[in-house]
Formats: sequence, structure tokens, C-alpha cells
Amino acid sequence: MSIGILLITHPGVGSSLLHTVTRILGACPLKTKCLEVPPGAEVEPLLSQASEHLAALDEGNGVLVLSDVYGATPSNIAWRLSETGRAAVLAGVNLPMLIRVYNYAEDDLDTLCQKAVDGGTRGIHARSRAEALRTREQVR
Repeated sequence: MSIGILLITHPGVGSSLLHTVTRILGACPLKTKCLEVPPGAEVEPLLSQASEHLAALDEGNGVLVLSDVYGATPSNIAWRLSETGRAAVLAGVNLPMLIRVYNYAEDDLDTLCQKAVDGGTRGIHARSRAEALRTREQVR
């Protein structure tokens, strides 16, 4: 048995991330479903659909639910799924996070959740314009 992955996002986000990570890794090592929430959609039917996905993905070890924007409708639906006790929920899904999740497919739900957070945050780096210009001047 393994952990299931449920992406609940705005239209195009989850399917694009899933497509990209599958191309990078060559396969999707965990059972995964994607629910994309259209703008202005009724929440209750989507919550019902998300619950069905959760049940289909949970093989006894739980489901990691990833949403895109905290506080938005997809995230609110995901948060409600956590009340079942069968899901860990993270908002702010990004490509490094999803790659990390699939690279640690054998981990338990709590560990996988923490690896997802680590992968997502460690995948973010910043370089200011001033820093880039200084580097360019040093190279010359």
C-alpha cells in the first residue's frame, strides 16, 4: 500500500504540474488524481467529488492533498478533506514540491508531507536585479 496524491487546484494548474513532473521523472510512482476547480463553481458538488477521489486514492495509508493558493476555493475544499482524518493537506503546491513527493514515494504520510514542504520551500530562490548586475560586472 502507498500514499495517494490528490491535487485540488485552479483550472490548468494541477494537470500541468502533473504532466510536467511525469515528463521529468518518466513515470508517476504514486496513485494520483487531479480536481480542478472552475471560477464561481458550487463548493458542495466539488467537495463531494473530492471526497470520492479521496476514497479512491486511500489504500489505507492516507492521501496527501495539495492545493495551489491558500484561502482560495481549491484550498478550502482541501482543508475540509483533512477533517476526515485520512488526509494531510498542503497549500502552495509547486513543481519542486511535487517532484520531491514522487521521489520519496515510499515514505509514510507524515514524512511525505514534511518532504513536500521541504521540497517546495527549498525550490524557491531569489536573485535581485542589483545582485545579478554585480555578478555580471565581476565576470567582465
